[in-house]
Amino acid sequence: MKLKEKREIMRLLFIGDVVGKSGQQMVTEYLPRLKRKYHPQVTIVNGENATRGRGINYQVYKKLLSDGADVITMGNHTWDNAEIQDFIDDTTKLIRPANFTKNKVPGRGYTIINVNQTKIAVLNLQGRVFMQPSDDPFAVIDEILKEIQNQVDVIFIDFHAETTSEKEAIAWYLDGKVSAVVGTHTHVQTNDARILPQGTAYLTDVGMTGPYDGILGMKRDSVIARFVNQMPVRFEVDEDGRQTLSGCVIDINDKTGQAQKISAFQINPDHPFFE
Repeated sequence: MKLKEKREIMRLLFIGDVVGKSGQQMVTEYLPRLKRKYHPQVTIVNGENATRGRGINYQVYKKLLSDGADVITMGNHTWDNAEIQDFIDDTTKLIRPANFTKNKVPGRGYTIINVNQTKIAVLNLQGRVFMQPSDDPFAVIDEILKEIQNQVDVIFIDFHAETTSEKEAIAWYLDGKVSAVVGTHTHVQTNDARILPQGTAYLTDVGMTGPYDGILGMKRDSVIARFVNQMPVRFEVDEDGRQTLSGCVIDINDKTGQAQKISAFQINPDHPFFE
């Protein structure tokens, strides 16, 4: 990451996996209030479950932007709505995992935005353990960093992965090379937000935004039945119950690219929102 003469603090707000209409409603209601509370310069939202729990369509993509997202990241459900292929190449505000098969799929794996002369790179990567096949995220991020590290001041990575070990491994691998590595995909917020020794902010999973009383956002009965009888079942988003929003706020010194603070938060009946 390049150095700047003037020292500033760049604040990033990241909202975890938006699930279905319930998640969309929480973003609409609380994102403006979160912005008033935290005053972030950049807001990133993971939208890979935003449309009916799988993928994203154009209408929901535009709605998340209008609600205040600057960049929308994706994950393993990127292609579940075929409509995404009609518009992902035409926007820099929607990115999919950079380690999807190189030069074989539409879209881009990172974007660079300029805020008050500070350049922020937002990257999306997907893990390989217990996930669909993809290119090596370690090799891919090395390649990307060679391209951009002297062009940008801040580097944020949404690492969409299943296992805590893979998430921790890539964070330690990148400590000091990027500003933040925050995990998504497992939908349960972890209690391990920290700054690694060389200045990289880390959180294993930021959590999900959507149904609070479902199981990872899905209706409980179907998920329980699958465990009980081992029979195939259709999972549906629990759109009728209580709701939750999960996220984190990261403060980064944009002169050094090092994170100074990371704080995770939740908004739900057990964690009321205070402005």
